[in-house]
Amino acid sequence: MVEDIFYWLGLSLNPGVGSIIFKRLLDHFKTPEAVFNAPIKELLKIDGVGEKIANEIKRGPDKKRVEKELKVIKELGINILTLNDEGYPRRLKDIYDPPPILYVRGELKKEDELAVAIVGSRKTSPYGRWITEKLSLELARQGVTIVSGMARGIDSHAHRGAINGEGRTIAVLGCGVDVIYPPENRSLFYQIIERGAVISEFPMGSLPEGGHFPRRNRIISGLSIGVVVVQAGSESGSLITARFALEQGREVFAVPGNVGAEGSRGTHKLIKEGAKLVESSEDILEEILPQWKGKTITSHEEVVEIGLDPEEQMIYKLLGENPIHIDTIIRETQFDPGKVSSLLLSLELKGFILQWPGKCFTKKLKN
Repeated sequence: MVEDIFYWLGLSLNPGVGSIIFKRLLDHFKTPEAVFNAPIKELLKIDGVGEKIANEIKRGPDKKRVEKELKVIKELGINILTLNDEGYPRRLKDIYDPPPILYVRGELKKEDELAVAIVGSRKTSPYGRWITEKLSLELARQGVTIVSGMARGIDSHAHRGAINGEGRTIAVLGCGVDVIYPPENRSLFYQIIERGAVISEFPMGSLPEGGHFPRRNRIISGLSIGVVVVQAGSESGSLITARFALEQGREVFAVPGNVGAEGSRGTHKLIKEGAKLVESSEDILEEILPQWKGKTITSHEEVVEIGLDPEEQMIYKLLGENPIHIDTIIRETQFDPGKVSSLLLSLELKGFILQWPGKCFTKKLKN
């Protein structure tokens, strides 16, 4: 295993091999070791690999640099996850350009697949800080892992809300996991490690350079079912995360702010373009939970978490994949016809059921 990691690190540290080319090489040759052993003529068959990159690969891993990397990893107790590891986040693995290696401080768990990213401006208002911590805390209490970038402002408050809600949180860094940035978040950094994980695709000692943050943002959205944007100006980096989310097929949510305020222009633009407006954590939960693991919600406990009232739950539990006529629902529930119509409309608007011709209804199956 140590030998495997040596080649994984060696290939990832090769200056000509980014995440996309790495994945193409891995898809073709199956292992990094096989990549280094491949003839140049075979390497040149890979899209994006020219003579310069092929020759760099054929020089083999930079032994001195890889050994230095491994030494720091061991000293700090950092875990390395590769694309071939079972513990690599499933959702992240499915994006177009997943990071071939994740450096992890703390622990990623299976339950982190139910994750929502909350991102926003570094410059915040009291309202922005309040709503961020409120949403994060409430989602964390429902078992949702909160993902963000540990930047100043909204990101930091998203992590704090999850910690205060005694839930899990993941920070994705635009630097190495041995670099604490911003420095004033030192205490938060270690709290996140205790309550989840601090992760990065960047090697040990990597500084927080400007070009790192867009790359980091694709990981934030890639880990998540949806991205919530709070307080973002028209040029905010959070809009990059939202764009990645759309490209990756994730949900995009936006919290409205004061009309005319610079910090609201980005979020209002997202809402105009179709992002779901968020006023409470329920707005997020009712959208993501039916999609959790590609299944509809079927258990009583899951429905209660979303906040359906008991009468809505009763009707929802009656329905299945085969259409049921409204008269059958009225007979089974013994509710007044008007009440049943009202409850069915409410469930339909919330996205839980579908109406078919002839006043028949089924649960809504989401892929």
